Amino acid sequence: MPVTQKRKYTMTQKAQSSLFIGKNGENYLFPFILITSLFFLWGFAHSLLDVLNKHFQDSLHLTKAQSGAVQAAAYGAYFLMAIPAGIVARKFGFKKGILVGLTLFATGAFWFVPAVGINTFWAFLIGLLVLFAGLTFLETVANPYTTLLGPADKAASRINLAQTFNALGWIMGPLIGSILIFKNNSNQSILELFIQALKKVFLGLKDISDSIPLEDIKAHTENSALIAPYVGLGIMVLLVLAMFIFAKLPEVNAATISHGESSLESNANGNIVLFKQRHFVLALVAQFLYVAAQTGIGSFFINYTIEVKEVQLSEIQGGLLLGLGGMLLFAIGRFSGSMIMKKVKPGILLGFCALANTLLMLVVTQVHNRFGVMALIASYLFMSIMFPSIFALGLTGLGEKTKTAASILILTIVGGAIAPAFMGWIGAEKMNLGFVIPLVCFLYISFYGFVGSKVRN
Repeated sequence: MPVTQKRKYTMTQKAQSSLFIGKNGENYLFPFILITSLFFLWGFAHSLLDVLNKHFQDSLHLTKAQSGAVQAAAYGAYFLMAIPAGIVARKFGFKKGILVGLTLFATGAFWFVPAVGINTFWAFLIGLLVLFAGLTFLETVANPYTTLLGPADKAASRINLAQTFNALGWIMGPLIGSILIFKNNSNQSILELFIQALKKVFLGLKDISDSIPLEDIKAHTENSALIAPYVGLGIMVLLVLAMFIFAKLPEVNAATISHGESSLESNANGNIVLFKQRHFVLALVAQFLYVAAQTGIGSFFINYTIEVKEVQLSEIQGGLLLGLGGMLLFAIGRFSGSMIMKKVKPGILLGFCALANTLLMLVVTQVHNRFGVMALIASYLFMSIMFPSIFALGLTGLGEKTKTAASILILTIVGGAIAPAFMGWIGAEKMNLGFVIPLVCFLYISFYGFVGSKVRN
C-alpha cells in the first residue's frame, strides 16, 4: 500500500474511532469542552423553573393552572425566537449565535432584581421570557454543533455526552433553588431533611417529631429570595460569555465531518426537502411531546410529593427529592446512555426508555402514595436520553439543512409552554390525574424510537 494511501487509511480509521476527529483529522475536543459549559448553564436555568412553579403558588397565591404561566413564558420564548436564532446561526456562524444567546441569558437573569421591586407576576414572566430567548439561541446552536464535532455515526453518543453536563445543571437547579427559595422551618440540616424524605418515601418510616398537620408544613416564601439564585446565575453566564469572546471556534459544517452510511447528503447534491424526510417530521412531534412531558412532570413534582398525606413532605424536601433524587438519576442516565449507545442503536434505546416511562406514569396516575412518588423519581432515569436522542435521530443525514432543521426542532420546545397549564387544570383537585398527559406523550415517543426514527433514503 502506498504511503499516501496508507496515511489516508490511518486517518479514516482514527476518525471512525474517535468522537471528536473530523474526516480530515481535525481535533474538535476543545470546542466540545467549551460548548458543554452552555449545556450546564441552561440545565440549571431550566430546573429552577420547577421550584419557581411551586414558589409562585405560595408567594403570589396562584392556582396550579395559573402557575403554568411560568413555563408558558419560558418555553414560549423558544417558539418566538427559534427561527431568528436559526437565521443568526446561518448568516453569522455558530460563535455569534452563542454570544447573542449568552447576552440575553445574563440580561434575563439580572432582571430579577428590579422584578422583585415591582413584585408582580408579569414582571417575573418578562425576565423569564428574555432569559429563555437567550437559551433558544444557545440550544439552536449548541445541539447541532455537537453533532458536527466528529463522525456522523457517533453524533447521538456525542450529544448524549454533552447532555450529561446539562443533567448536572438540572441537579443543581432544584437543589440550590430549594435551599435559597423555600424556608427551612425545622432545625435539621439539608442532608437530614433529604435522608428523612428518603425514609418516608422508600421505607414508609415516619418520625414522631414529624407528626405535623400538612397545612402547617407548607412554607410561605417571599419573592426577594429569588435574587440570590438568579444574580448568581447571571454572574456565571457573564464569565462564560467572556471565555467565548476570546475563544476560537471552528465553523464546522456537514461537508467537514465524516459521515456514516445513513447520510442523505448525496441525494440531489444535498438539496434535501426537510418536510419530505419522514424521520425528521416525526421527530418534530416526538420532541414536542417529550418537552411537554418533562416540563409537566418537573412543574408539578413538588405538588405531587407534598400532597401525599401518608409521607407529609415539606416543600424543601420535595425540592431535594427532585434535585438529589430525580435529577441525579437523570444525570446517571445521560452518562450511561452515551455509553450504551455504542452497543445499542439510539432508536431502540429510546423506544424502550419511553415504554418504561409509559408504565411508570400509569402507576403515578393510578396511585397517589409513596409508590407513586417512587415511580415519579424513577421516570427521570428513562427521560434522560430522550431529548438528545430525538434531536440526533431527527438530524440524521440532513447535510447542509442541519442548521435549518435544528432551529425547527428547537421550535418544538414550545410543548413545555402548553402541558403545565393543562396538567394544572386536570390535577386541580387530584394532582395524580394530571400525569395522564405525560403518559400519552411517552407512548408516542416509544413509537418514534422503534419505528418512526428509521431513515428512508
